[in-house]
Formats: sequence, structure tokens, C-alpha cells
Amino acid sequence: MILPRAYAITDRRRTGLSHAEQVRRLAAGGIRLIQLREKELSPRAFYEDAREAAAIARTLGVTLIINDRVDIALAVGADGVHLGQDDLPPEKARILLGPNRLIGFSTHSLAQALAADTLPVDYIAIGPVFATRTKENPDPVVGVETVRTVRAHIRKPLVAIGGITLETAPQVLAAGANAVAVIADLLSAPDITARARQYVETLAALP
Repeated sequence: MILPRAYAITDRRRTGLSHAEQVRRLAAGGIRLIQLREKELSPRAFYEDAREAAAIARTLGVTLIINDRVDIALAVGADGVHLGQDDLPPEKARILLGPNRLIGFSTHSLAQALAADTLPVDYIAIGPVFATRTKENPDPVVGVETVRTVRAHIRKPLVAIGGITLETAPQVLAAGANAVAVIADLLSAPDITARARQYVETLAALP
């Protein structure tokens, strides 16, 4: 798959906005790959929000990924899921999702990335590249050099995540990441749409 360079992840606590409204604002700025990440809402409340977000995404031509929840991804007709090391194994998720939906998989070391490269996933995420403010118990920082090393050893598309900003994104992409996943530096902006547009235009201009 060809990943857009800017990959947004929603955060309801940070923005105070529904996932659907975040998708609307990010898409208005040109973001075309968005992951809904939710750790607090009840399954029913998340389903309702995700259903509206999926409808908006379809209308605006956005690829929508659901974090962790294969059941909700299926229920709302999302384009795929993103799984962590402790979530449903990708092999099982693939059986449930079928061949056409996307599966992303988080890794935090070269060894995990190598293992992930053999799994039925569409892209591999590596991180946190830098210190991150969006997880209560983050994994150890891997640094840009690990991005470079992982890129040299895997075949699948690579997404870098964790503490990435508009200023550091170019060096992460230069190290071999196909895309950068961003939360705080996008969603903490006073105008999310303007910040999204800044990301899309800046990253598109890179070699």
C-alpha cells in the first residue's frame, strides 16, 4: 500500500471534540489517513461516535482506521484496524476482517518489527521515536536511528510514531519512514484544520 505521509490519530481528551468532529477538521486540512483511538468511552458510545466518523470519512475520501477494536471496525464499516502487541493477533484479525481491509501493527524494537514483517499486516508502526505525551506508560524511546535500522530490514510500509512534530517529521521521513503518525502536534493547535494543512503541504514538498 502507498501511505500518505501525514497520518493523524484522534484524541478526544486532548481536543474535547468527538472523533467525528476531529475527522471532519483533519480532513478539511487535507489529511487522508486517520486512526480513531479511544481508551475511555464505553463500547456503545465509541461505536456511535465511530459510526458518524466513518460516514464523514467515506464522504470526504478519508481512509479510517480503528485502534484496537476489530469489532467496532467491522460494525461501522471502517477501512481497517491498528493493533498493538497485546491486542488480538493480526492473524486472527485478518480472518475476521478479510483480505481487503487494512491492518496496522505497533512495534517497539527491531526484533518486533522483523516478526511483524512476516505477519498478514499492511504496515508496521515503530515508536515512540521521541518522548510522547499521549500515553500514560509509554514504551522506551527508540530514536530516529532505529527507524533507519528497521527500514533497512523490513519490506512492509513503515509508520513512525511518538512525539513527532512538524519540525522533526522531515528527519524521520528521511530515515526511511513512509509516514509519520501525529497526535499532539496536530491536535493541540488552536486551528486543527490549518495545522493539518501545514503538515500535508510541508511533507508533500519533501523529496
